[in-house]
Amino acid sequence: MTNDVVTFIMAGGKGERLWPLTKDRTKPAVPFGGIYRIVDFSLSNCINSGLRKVYVLTQYKSASLQRHIRLGWNILSSELDEYIELLPAQQRVRETWYLGTADAIYQNLNTLEIDAPEDVLILAGDHVYKMNYAHMLDYHREVGADMTVGVVEVDKTLSQQFGVIEVDKKGRVKDFLEKPEVPKTIPAKPDKIYASMGIYVFKRSVLIDQLLSDAENAKSSHDFGKDIIPTMVKGGFQVVSYNFIDENAKDAMYWRDIGTIDAYYEANMDLVQVDPLFNLYDKSWPIRSYQEQFPPAKTVFAGDEITGRIGLALDSLVSSGCIISGGQIKRSILSYNVRIHSYSQVIDSILMEGVDVGRYAKIKRAIVDKDVHIPAGTVIGYDLEEDRKRFMVTESGIVVVAKKTEIREEEHGEL
Repeated sequence: MTNDVVTFIMAGGKGERLWPLTKDRTKPAVPFGGIYRIVDFSLSNCINSGLRKVYVLTQYKSASLQRHIRLGWNILSSELDEYIELLPAQQRVRETWYLGTADAIYQNLNTLEIDAPEDVLILAGDHVYKMNYAHMLDYHREVGADMTVGVVEVDKTLSQQFGVIEVDKKGRVKDFLEKPEVPKTIPAKPDKIYASMGIYVFKRSVLIDQLLSDAENAKSSHDFGKDIIPTMVKGGFQVVSYNFIDENAKDAMYWRDIGTIDAYYEANMDLVQVDPLFNLYDKSWPIRSYQEQFPPAKTVFAGDEITGRIGLALDSLVSSGCIISGGQIKRSILSYNVRIHSYSQVIDSILMEGVDVGRYAKIKRAIVDKDVHIPAGTVIGYDLEEDRKRFMVTESGIVVVAKKTEIREEEHGEL
């Protein structure tokens, strides 16, 4: 069944609300959970669902994403007509880059002529979740839908963060509303709404016809949610919703749209809990990624009662290549090749690859991007007014130090 499906992963988003983490990379390429990139979750779901024909559509600052896919996801056999291929924006049909999610597929319709699948699965490449897409495809075919939209239940107070799908009692889609202040709630659940997951299944012939028609509409924003879905609903097509079924093996469903710095931080911090909300350790649903060759993580110094010099990591994720040399880590995530020097403290923070934390430095509730050297004695996260003079600070008080930021020795706060 999955041999008759082609999957497109939309991975060209700017992720402006994740700036400065997206200053040098597209949103799906942002590191997550120490060793992953955000796009790894959609790709892993595809592999675990038995989908072996996958195109990754790229556009904005895609170099690191392309390298990650090339090195880490070259795992399928072309001889068996399996592939994970990159499709960069290339102005193939007009002198514009991708104008919207629908236009991105339109500009690559030639791939559907080559593969001629029965159905087309379209995914957002910037969410964290586990889902078996094969079940959604089965449902799509069982009900004879022209289009099926993946939806997840969320509290109606969050409606302004999502595209909201209005459905009737039988699950047929009646409308799509983009971030409404007064949303249509789920029938029989007045405090809940259906948020669009950015997951769509189309009959190939229907998708092609809709994209060709949309491309000729000068007033269209060429977006699936804003344009394609409302047009199909008004046109009498069979458009249905599919309720998210979680493969996370936890009591509560887990789906995160990490579109803001605060949401990104909170989703990472989910992972350091004693009983994490998101299960990275389920062997039946592995999350794959490209992992560079680094030696095992190492802690140095067992403790000195006089000086307090001890290498310690508690309730934390510590990736390969890290050396915790006499510093203390609590409830934090360390990506590859991070160095923590003596007497320093890192609490409730995310340190990305290559970060070097000098002696006596103190970091709390911060995200430090790649290849930043934190000079000895630097204090981050304890005086937000001082931090705002040097770094980006969110409304909730998360300090973000951009990639390769140079921090001068005299800039650090007082110990």
